[in-house]
Amino acid sequence: MQKQSCFIFPIWTVLASVVFFAGCRSASKGSDANAAETASATVAAVTRGSIVRKLNLAGQFQPYQVIDVHAKVSGYIRHIYVDIGDRVHQGQVLAVLEVPELDAQLRGTGAELARSKDEITRAQHEVSRAESEHTALHNDYQRLKEAARAQPGLIAEQELDDTQSKDLASEARVDAAKSALAAAQQQSEIAKADNERVGDLADYAKVTAPLDGVIIWRYADTGALIQAGTSSDTQSLPIVKLSESGLLRLRIPVPEDAVEYIHQGATVDVNVAAIHRSFEGKVVRFTRDLNLATRTMETEIDVENKNLSLTPGEYANTTIELERHDKVLTIPVQALMREGTQESVLVVDSSHQVQTRNVASGLQGPSLVEVKSGLAEGDLVITGNQSNYQPGETVTTRLRQSPALDTSEEQSGGTK
Repeated sequence: MQKQSCFIFPIWTVLASVVFFAGCRSASKGSDANAAETASATVAAVTRGSIVRKLNLAGQFQPYQVIDVHAKVSGYIRHIYVDIGDRVHQGQVLAVLEVPELDAQLRGTGAELARSKDEITRAQHEVSRAESEHTALHNDYQRLKEAARAQPGLIAEQELDDTQSKDLASEARVDAAKSALAAAQQQSEIAKADNERVGDLADYAKVTAPLDGVIIWRYADTGALIQAGTSSDTQSLPIVKLSESGLLRLRIPVPEDAVEYIHQGATVDVNVAAIHRSFEGKVVRFTRDLNLATRTMETEIDVENKNLSLTPGEYANTTIELERHDKVLTIPVQALMREGTQESVLVVDSSHQVQTRNVASGLQGPSLVEVKSGLAEGDLVITGNQSNYQPGETVTTRLRQSPALDTSEEQSGGTK
């Protein structure tokens, strides 16, 4: 009996151990299965940020103005003081013409002006003489008239009438002298105007610069015959070509799809690779018209160039800011799903369950897209492999950071 009891004890012990270890193993397998069933997802929080759309364009510098400087009068070049590359200032003498016949006209009009002034002096003296004569005759008539009134019959009527007639005649001569004086004065004004006209033409023999700039071409040399630039029936030759290079126009062709975003004052970043210079400019003007051949609109930026470091004809790479949306709700581009016109995202709620949310998007950059409706700040959206998740599914999340600023730069000629 004692041996039998000893034999039964170890068997129960073994059975209990087997049951215990089997239970532990079963519990371990259940825990692993639950962990495997809960999927993980990479998410990003809906945050406020800025999205900027920019356009890169190649532009070219042009002088603000380019003019051919003509002579106002015809003549031979006596002296020419400038050559290509010279900087000149407004009013500076560029060339002097020799016009002998104009000098003769100037002397003639001067003499005519002097003669007209002498004629005025003569007419003034004639007025003074006529007034003096009229005063004397008028006084004689008044005395005779008074005497005849005081003693009727003392003065013959014939004598009184003759005296009155002389008085009236002298008054008429005064009026005639005054008219002659007025005519002389008018003639003097005509002579003066003609003299000034010829004098101005003589001054045009000195060809001056109409503005500050650079001589970019010289057409004539000393001794060359220059025709007046006002002659419509002749092919007049300019003396020089003048470029206003102290102020340049940077012209950039804006493509048709960006025209609606162009406005005066728009910021433009300019990079001139040839001289390793970068600066910021503003849109000053644009044509408001598309070139039918290139489907672009010419847009201009004024650039100060007082030191002439920039050369007309040089190219520049420009970047125009077309759109900027600041402090808008943004999500990563990878979070947005599109099916036709419908846009949606997968949202992980506070219970870690997946939900489908319809949204409306706005401006899109390379990394971020604007969300106009459907989401609130702080919502978590799944940022990839959306087909692996089903609505209502519970997931664990891994948060990724999104940039606060996203800029897209479109290329349309030139490099950045």
